[in-house]
Amino acid sequence: MGKHNEFGKEGEKIAADFLRNKGYEIKCKNYRYLKSEIDIIAQKGDVLAIVEVRARSNDQIIAIADTITKKKIQLLVQGADHYVSMNELDVDVRFDVITILKNKLVFKIEHLESAFYHF
Repeated sequence: MGKHNEFGKEGEKIAADFLRNKGYEIKCKNYRYLKSEIDIIAQKGDVLAIVEVRARSNDQIIAIADTITKKKIQLLVQGADHYVSMNELDVDVRFDVITILKNKLVFKIEHLESAFYHF
């Protein structure tokens, strides 16, 4: 596995631990439906959080969360709809982003709740 993929998996583990510490129950990691992949599905109360994890080792000019495309959002919505339907859930669905910046000098994690809305 390439270093980029290894860091991505490490970022997902860091994000899941972060969510658990905030009282979320991790329902699923790396949920796949057709072309959609959801990094983390977590629940706290009656809110189901669909979480996209973005991890980087360098702090670039572009904000990490801004790297999520409209196509990625459409795929996340499609995957979330399928997950909720298949599990017959009656919950509010929220789309979050967790950004992780980690290198030798910095470790920073941000949880952007309701980072985007679906229509």
